[in-house]
Amino acid sequence: MLLLNGPNLGALGHREPEIYGTDTLADIEKAVAEEVGSRGWEVVSVQRDGEGDLVGAIHQYRDSTVGAIVNPGALMIAGWSLRDALASYAKPWIEVHLSNVWARERFRHESVIAPLASGVVVGLGAYGYRLAARALLHLAA
Repeated sequence: MLLLNGPNLGALGHREPEIYGTDTLADIEKAVAEEVGSRGWEVVSVQRDGEGDLVGAIHQYRDSTVGAIVNPGALMIAGWSLRDALASYAKPWIEVHLSNVWARERFRHESVIAPLASGVVVGLGAYGYRLAARALLHLAA
C-alpha cells in the first residue's frame, strides 16, 4: 500500500502542532502499518516536498500497490500534475488532511484531486490516516 505525503509533512510533530498535532510522520507510518498488517500488506511510505517527486512515486508504485493514502498538503489547491498522475492510478485511494480544511482559510476549501479520490478524510488528525487505511482494506477487498 502506498502512503504518499506532500510538502511540509516531513515536519509533522514540530510544525504548528496546534493545527497538525504532535504525531510525527514515523508515528503515522507505524499506525497505518498496524492497520493493514493483518491483511499482509506492507506500507511503502513516500514523503516529498516537490510535486514532481510525488508524481514519480505514483508512477513508480502504480502496478505494485493495492491502493494509496494521499495527503497532498497544499498541493491539493493547485497540484495539477499530481492530479493527472492520480487520475492514472487505477487502484482505490483516499485523500487525507490532518486539519479540517473547511474550517481554515478560504483558499483551502477546494481540492483539485478530491473529485478523483475514492474518499476523503479531513479534520481528525493522525487518526484520519487509520480511518483511511481501514477504508482501503474495505475497498481493495
